[in-house]
Amino acid sequence: MQAIIKTQGHQYKVKVGDELLLPVLKEKPKAKITFDQVLLVFDDKTTKVGLPTVTNAKVKAEVIKHLKDKKIRVAKFRTRSRYRKVQGHRTHLTLVKILSIVTRENKLPKKTK
Repeated sequence: MQAIIKTQGHQYKVKVGDELLLPVLKEKPKAKITFDQVLLVFDDKTTKVGLPTVTNAKVKAEVIKHLKDKKIRVAKFRTRSRYRKVQGHRTHLTLVKILSIVTRENKLPKKTK
């Protein structure tokens, strides 16, 4: 089973056992988190599309660790004025492991006569 989730303005395609790099989360390592905004759930036989999200669907995950991305160098340069400026930046990231994808069918109570 696979799902498409939305978190922090980004969409990710996930399945059980995947490890994902997300923009930094406030949870500590080994903390369990739940993603409620599930846009699509599918497997070999069925597909559930949310309007905008799939009802009663959740993706459970665990925070593995916090880390930094590779350094990005930003250079500014102006010709004939001897102006050069180089600046670096490293984005903070969180590594998350997907534990399970939970969907529950909407079970309506039986009508009584």
